[in-house]
Amino acid sequence: MKDLTPQVVLAVTGGRAAGPLPSGELTAVTTDSRTICPGCLFAAIPGARVDGHDFIAQAAKKGAACVLCNRPVDAPVAQILVPDTQAALRALAAHYRWGFSIPVVGVTGSVGKTTAKEMIAAVLSSRFDTLKTEKNLNNELGVPLTLFHLRERHQAAVVEMGISGFGEMTRLTEMVRPDIGVYTLIGDAHLEFLGDRAGVLRAKGEMVSGMGPDGVIIANGDDELLAAHDFGRRKILFGLGENCDLRAVDIAARGTEAMECTILAGDRRIPVRVPAFGEHLVYAALMGAAVGLELGLTDDEIAAGVAGYETVGSRGRVIATGRLTILDDCYNANPTSVKSAVRSLERLPGRHVAVLGDMRELGAAGEAMHRDVGAFAAERCDLVIACGPQAEAIAAGAGPGAVWYPTVETLLEALPGLISEGDAVLVKASRAMGFEAVSERLRLF
Repeated sequence: MKDLTPQVVLAVTGGRAAGPLPSGELTAVTTDSRTICPGCLFAAIPGARVDGHDFIAQAAKKGAACVLCNRPVDAPVAQILVPDTQAALRALAAHYRWGFSIPVVGVTGSVGKTTAKEMIAAVLSSRFDTLKTEKNLNNELGVPLTLFHLRERHQAAVVEMGISGFGEMTRLTEMVRPDIGVYTLIGDAHLEFLGDRAGVLRAKGEMVSGMGPDGVIIANGDDELLAAHDFGRRKILFGLGENCDLRAVDIAARGTEAMECTILAGDRRIPVRVPAFGEHLVYAALMGAAVGLELGLTDDEIAAGVAGYETVGSRGRVIATGRLTILDDCYNANPTSVKSAVRSLERLPGRHVAVLGDMRELGAAGEAMHRDVGAFAAERCDLVIACGPQAEAIAAGAGPGAVWYPTVETLLEALPGLISEGDAVLVKASRAMGFEAVSERLRLF
């Protein structure tokens, strides 16, 4: 790792060394005992269910160079003691990031963060060796680990930044220090903690506090809140509306294999093809193009990057089984993302069936929002199937003809009698619902 030694860790964190520290650069930084490797720094994070301090002896056996911890442990490994391991890790990540003079892109929003991050990274990779957030490492514990993957070969970085409360984005942006901040959409997510959409924007708007005066904001111009908001930085709008600096026209779905459009940016016209399905990918392509243009990429490089995009996990993945077409989007859900997924479902051939589950963390407005989603889906789908205690309101909003099941288990038992050959089926719910089981069962039909 670039210029990161145990001595630097000690100085940056203001910790106290328990015994002599080894010399030489650390090989990695990890908080997961399963990924400890020789020469690494193991940060022992106390958690609600698992305490990293219980794995310090294991870190010693695996050859860790030293351990960052908040209390001494009897183990044959150098230890740096700090009052708060997680705060120390954030400080260390901020220090490490500043060692790299490369463009860093921060990505946030209520929906589509991972898709946007993947698309932006795909576009930038057409010219630059680009680091991107892997898996779900987008929170206060994951972002430091993303930054610690930076190496001297990297020429750009794309960091996903996810929050659920006020103050979190400030702590993230103090580490990431993005040169470009990308906002996908302000939607009804984490309202239990943020109150309303204005609160969501305020919380996510904290990203600007970590940006320099020359930082650039790239925001969804079709979102009224984002379009109107003054970030105090130069702002580039993307979307479908005439007010946008980058617009998509001539949008077309090529079966379930691809989405095509032409991106207009001033006098530039960039035809692009995304090798995946869903209207949301047009917005992702616009974000990728906006970042690419800002960093000087050619039209051909942008088009090649968009064409290299790959879908991640259960995020709008289309599965053709031969009997059904499944729109597997069960990674997470809020009212905004569910409505977007239903619009994508409409583009598929066949009878449209929406299998929708609980949308968590919506606060006092949750029941009304579930009802609204049900009504929206009923207008566009042939059958609405709701599952989960909160999703009973989806069925109520959808009206006669909708069906509701209290648990995933009862839904799985009923599925064979609800689904017919040739159906196009959307599967979407909050992560905690475990709707992956629904997608897997449908694949067996």
